[in-house]
Amino acid sequence: MSQAKETDDLLQAAWLYHIGRMSQEEVSQRLGISRFKVLRLLAEARDQGLVRVSIAHETTPTLALADQLAARFGLTEVRVAPMPGGTDDEPTARRAVGILAAGFLARIGQDGPVSIGVGWGRTMAAMAQALTGLRNPDLCFVSLMGSMARTSETSPFDVCTRLASLTGGSAMFLPAPFVTDSEEDCRVVMRQRLVRETLEAARAAPWSIISLGDCSPQALLSTSGILTAAESAHLMALGAVADSTGKFFCADGSLAQTDLNRRAPSIGIEDLRATDVMLLAAGTTKAVATLAMMRSGIVNRLIADESLARALLALGED
Repeated sequence: MSQAKETDDLLQAAWLYHIGRMSQEEVSQRLGISRFKVLRLLAEARDQGLVRVSIAHETTPTLALADQLAARFGLTEVRVAPMPGGTDDEPTARRAVGILAAGFLARIGQDGPVSIGVGWGRTMAAMAQALTGLRNPDLCFVSLMGSMARTSETSPFDVCTRLASLTGGSAMFLPAPFVTDSEEDCRVVMRQRLVRETLEAARAAPWSIISLGDCSPQALLSTSGILTAAESAHLMALGAVADSTGKFFCADGSLAQTDLNRRAPSIGIEDLRATDVMLLAAGTTKAVATLAMMRSGIVNRLIADESLARALLALGED
């Protein structure tokens, strides 16, 4: 593990224990690590002088933001990536969130055999780009939805295979298109043995890491040609504001009443609610979409950039 990631883990454990007044067992459950490791992290934080009366580090304001978001939305864990100078640049936000997400992945993926469901998109790609130092041949990354016709670092297939390659683990991708031409086509695809086996593996995974998009004409689903202009316009007319794992959501967190939600071979909403889901979100343009995901009931943990975190808190007051 890199020195930066180790320091980040020290800070998180110290913040939760000393400032959040959690027990060591509660810190263990929040971070998904053993109690023995919590003890080691707390001891190292003291030895390094990070813990005095408070935690002495420049990211303390983002830790406080994370606490507010966790309390506001009832989340198990929130990480907020600092943004230099309070900038609101989306590529910078994606890189910042990707770095924290890589640290989270290293934390949950370093010990023993584990399966992790993974989403797709630019923020997921940023996580893969930032990942270093994690080697575990017993890791298995399972795609939660179908893929695209063309290769791209953001596609479900490429995200899965790149993570497997970086960690020495394995990958399972859903042998299906991202969206089918009709509901009947989707039912046929979902009956295929290899599709069923992959989705069963996704349902059995204790962790899932996903990202989200909005439903604007600038969204990746629209600019990549996966959705037609007519389909994008139809989604907006229905009040859809967010997409994730092949599903489209309205602002209140409910599924949009569109046949697209029945044409995308993917893991189900109830399946996601049964696992531990980390959502990656970057950029204030995703504020409404992120809030919708918070309201959907499928998100347990969140990594967001500082500007988006502040926007979420402001929206949550409405």
